[in-house]
Amino acid sequence: MQTLIDPFARAISYLRVSVTDRCDFRCAYCMTEHMTFLPKAELLTLEELDRLCTAFVHMGVEKLRITGGEPLVRKGIMTFFEAMSRHLASGALKELTLTTNGSQLRKYAADLAACGVKRINVSLDTLDDAKFAEITRWGRLSQVLDGIAAAKEAGLAVKINAVALKGFNEDELFRLTDWCAAENHDLTFIEVMPMGDMGEVGRLDQYWPLKDLRAQLASRFTLIDLPDRTGGPARYVRLAETGQRVGFITPLTHNFCESCNRVRLTCTGELYMCLGQEDMADLRAPLRASADDAQLEQAIRAAIARKPKGHDFDYSRQAVKGQMTRHMSHTGG
Repeated sequence: MQTLIDPFARAISYLRVSVTDRCDFRCAYCMTEHMTFLPKAELLTLEELDRLCTAFVHMGVEKLRITGGEPLVRKGIMTFFEAMSRHLASGALKELTLTTNGSQLRKYAADLAACGVKRINVSLDTLDDAKFAEITRWGRLSQVLDGIAAAKEAGLAVKINAVALKGFNEDELFRLTDWCAAENHDLTFIEVMPMGDMGEVGRLDQYWPLKDLRAQLASRFTLIDLPDRTGGPARYVRLAETGQRVGFITPLTHNFCESCNRVRLTCTGELYMCLGQEDMADLRAPLRASADDAQLEQAIRAAIARKPKGHDFDYSRQAVKGQMTRHMSHTGG
């Protein structure tokens, strides 16, 4: 079958799949405290998600990242991971992974490893109990740290994703870095993105440019630029003193669109060709219209043909340009 190539000759080999918009946290930059979640009837069933992901795998997708909301709060989610593991066994899928808040890892880490998951991303912005409770609203740091320990015990490689937030975790830069070095975790910093309800604190107030963070890191460590690419937007350095790898995801100060190889599927079957654009394609209708995949594959190809060259996120004029109205939890982390 012909692989998916977008209008700019980029092969689409990476699918991020949100399996639920629900989460057991309410992180301030991701969703409001009193979220209205989708009715369960609107969600694709796990069987439908299997069929959709399988269609993408047959069309050349080699990396599947499961996201949410929090993916591990979806009832029966391990049956989906078990189903996807057959594509790892066949060799069609090169990597099956997930992004999680870590709260359910004690329960599921061993099962994930058994399904062929080898590495995971855990979102963790602070190592301070009080600040963690503040930023997640509902979360407990001890539960997440225990989940990360369970992942290590199960043999999973853990990468920590920390959103850089001015006035919140600036003073923890070295603490987070040192902790990740001691625990042998990769660490990636992410610039806060203009997604969803800005709430009481505007994104400009939270915005900590990673060039400033990197300069602060360089005041203590020797940063060696790396050519590493993991199928995502991060640019990596190695800290000479610790040997650890640190990544920077900079959608605002460095546009990474030229190498974009990914699309995002929501739990309702909406395919977003770009995180920073509102354009999407409905795949639920063709999925449910026929028992065979001809209409579905046609709809996927038509969507990829609309993939834009890049997004419009921009804070440079001291106003949030290109702001998305949907919450991050809707599209998937």
